[in-house]
Amino acid sequence: MDVSSFVLLSHEQALRRRMDVVANNMANTSTAGFKREQPVFHEFVEKGAENAVDAARNVSFVLDYGAVHDTRAGMFQTTGNALDVMIEGPGYLAVEAPGGGTAYTRAGSLKVLESGDLATSAGLRILDENGQPINVPPDQTAGLKIGEDGSIVGAAGPLGRLSVTVFDNEAMVSPRGDGMMAGEGGRVLAANEARLRSGGLEGSNVEPIVETTNMVEILRSYQTSQRMSEALNEMRKRAIERLSRIG
Repeated sequence: MDVSSFVLLSHEQALRRRMDVVANNMANTSTAGFKREQPVFHEFVEKGAENAVDAARNVSFVLDYGAVHDTRAGMFQTTGNALDVMIEGPGYLAVEAPGGGTAYTRAGSLKVLESGDLATSAGLRILDENGQPINVPPDQTAGLKIGEDGSIVGAAGPLGRLSVTVFDNEAMVSPRGDGMMAGEGGRVLAANEARLRSGGLEGSNVEPIVETTNMVEILRSYQTSQRMSEALNEMRKRAIERLSRIG
């Protein structure tokens, strides 16, 4: 396999990665708080030593550098549930991760567990600004409200405050694979900095039309790459046939 085939292969692998990301975005069009992802690629230039022409020694390959998520907020979707909340602006709700530690989410569909702890719809306990679960006494479950600063208020008064964590570098936030995000270097917003809106959820910021267009573009690019590969194979075949006649 010559260099041109390796270059085409790296390009097709990048297209496969793009398609996987776009497909995942499309699958989460209706997922509350989901942020669309976009792959990031770098160019890797390798200098060959065999080419007689110096300008032809630089060979450019495509390298997968990871993915970044679009931080734009989704639309507010009214549900009428007092325990549904959307973060207005940057930030994530902190939750107790299944394997220990802290995970983060923008999906603010909350509920009260049988133990009295406030949790996500998946049953993961929500953490307060001190990194502790928020417990709701049985006699205060019915009248729970969430304030604009994230405070949880029952019939007898405040019970705690939701932790809203922001990351100065969003590149440090990445999907865990279980619907939650992992992050490092975040800081908890003070009560006067946090801004939440209860009674609804943040919708996904995925735009289906944009993602569908991306899928078509990726497919056409892959087809072009395949045609180039076929043309190179045909060129090699003819070159071998001509060399055999000369011999």
